[in-house]
Amino acid sequence: MSTLDQALQRIRRTADDLAAALGTKPEATLSKRPAENAWAATEVVCHLRDTEELFLGRFRTILANEEPRLLPIDPDAWARDRQYLRNDAAEALASFRRLRADTLKLVGELTPEEWRRGGIHPTRGRMTSEDFVALIAGHDDNHLGQMRRALDGKP
Repeated sequence: MSTLDQALQRIRRTADDLAAALGTKPEATLSKRPAENAWAATEVVCHLRDTEELFLGRFRTILANEEPRLLPIDPDAWARDRQYLRNDAAEALASFRRLRADTLKLVGELTPEEWRRGGIHPTRGRMTSEDFVALIAGHDDNHLGQMRRALDGKP
């Protein structure tokens, strides 16, 4: 199995893994930060939702343009400005699930040439569509772990 296949398997499972971790926990648990500078579970789900929208846009930008320069983001500013703690985790998860389905549909239709198309990431340099799928898979793993720790009361 290729690294791309492994990354695709990971990103196909993420929404279900999030749902399983959230379970039926009360909103007070989901919105409790384990430390002052650590995100609560709700914030993690909102971040994944918003970055999924970003990743989907990046795929579309790469497909529509030759080597586009991709804009940087500030996840902490998003959390603050978009008031993640005021969001409903279940609604954020449902939005993430829809966006992830759109991403999976898009990448599932890429040709070999389109997998090699790329854009210029603000800190990582040139990244292909395949590189972005690997990045998303690692990003998902990182934030699933972060969310599980938050639910356990650990930063």
